[in-house]
Amino acid sequence: MKSSLRNTIVVVSIAGLAVGGWWWRSHRVADPLADLLVAEATIGDVQQTVQATGTLRPVRLVAVGAQVSGRITAMKVAIGDTVKAGDLVATIDSVTREYDLKSAEAALADVRAQKRQKEASLVYAEAVLERETATFAKQASSKDALESARATVATTRAQIDSLAAQITQAEVKVDTARVDLGYTRIVAPIDGTVLLVVTQEGQTVNAVQSAPTIVVLGRIDRMTVRAEISEADAPKVRLGQPVVFSILGDLDRRWEGSLEALDPAPDSLRSDSQITSSTTSTASSSSSSASSSSSAIYYYGRFEVPNPDGVLRTYMTAQVRVILGDAKGVVTVPTAALSSGSGGERFVEVVGTGGTTERRTVTVGLDDKVRAEIRSGVQAGERVVVGRRSAETKTSSMPGPPGGL
Repeated sequence: MKSSLRNTIVVVSIAGLAVGGWWWRSHRVADPLADLLVAEATIGDVQQTVQATGTLRPVRLVAVGAQVSGRITAMKVAIGDTVKAGDLVATIDSVTREYDLKSAEAALADVRAQKRQKEASLVYAEAVLERETATFAKQASSKDALESARATVATTRAQIDSLAAQITQAEVKVDTARVDLGYTRIVAPIDGTVLLVVTQEGQTVNAVQSAPTIVVLGRIDRMTVRAEISEADAPKVRLGQPVVFSILGDLDRRWEGSLEALDPAPDSLRSDSQITSSTTSTASSSSSSASSSSSAIYYYGRFEVPNPDGVLRTYMTAQVRVILGDAKGVVTVPTAALSSGSGGERFVEVVGTGGTTERRTVTVGLDDKVRAEIRSGVQAGERVVVGRRSAETKTSSMPGPPGGL
């Protein structure tokens, strides 16, 4: 009797489990939203941006060089020093330049003395000419003597004019020597901070062919951001658009500005064969063109930001976002919910009552590739389809029937 009761209980239990499994499967299949991924339209903010990588530079960056050759006798600044325009940066051995100035001044004095001598000779020659003119009028002297006196006066005047020109040349040489002597004192051309000391005290610099750099100065109280904007994004960017950026060392802080300039040509224009050489061979030109076409093209956008606390440093990397548009408090849906028609119209599938879906035409505003602004077609609170579950996803996410069946 007990065995029969036990068997009956087992049979009833198995039947109950089978019925439960059947009920679960039938209701699972009947759910019309079981295969859909659904999200709700919400009120939120959408900001459409262009991403770019930028480099920070001082608003003014000057390489201070030497215009005369010689040995650096004193370096008056160090890296990090703040200087004012006109402050002494370094000095170059001035002995040779002092000698050049004295030599030029002596040559000027000599020419001036020669001019005074000729002026005295002119006074005498004019007196002789006056006497010869008087005696010739009385037929007391020859015509040859009169003409000789006239020639002497004219020659002396010409010599004086020549010496006057030589004096001008000598004065220029004196001024040049004085300027060259002044160049032995290297002064700061701008207010700024010493960013780099290139030449050390005791080192000899040669300024014959080019001006060697002594120090690099930068005005770091205001920085320029030079951002690389890809050719795909450049048509969307306009001057005056707001920009924000952060630096790798402080990703939570944001600096703001507005786009002030956008280069009309990429920096790679410098290597264009038509610019670098008019005699470039056809093969070289073809190679250059192929190289240019295979590399990414960027246009540099520039803007300035204040840097009163000095946190921004030269050549830091800036993560830049150019804000193309900003919509606040608008209806938004996931971008994945949008689909496009052949005519460019946009659609979403809206989940209605009873689990049915309805395809609606919507007007899309800004789209940040995560959420899109919906200007018409969908109301906040409505649910939209963002995707469909794959067979693997349904299998892995479906719980087993009661009792392990």
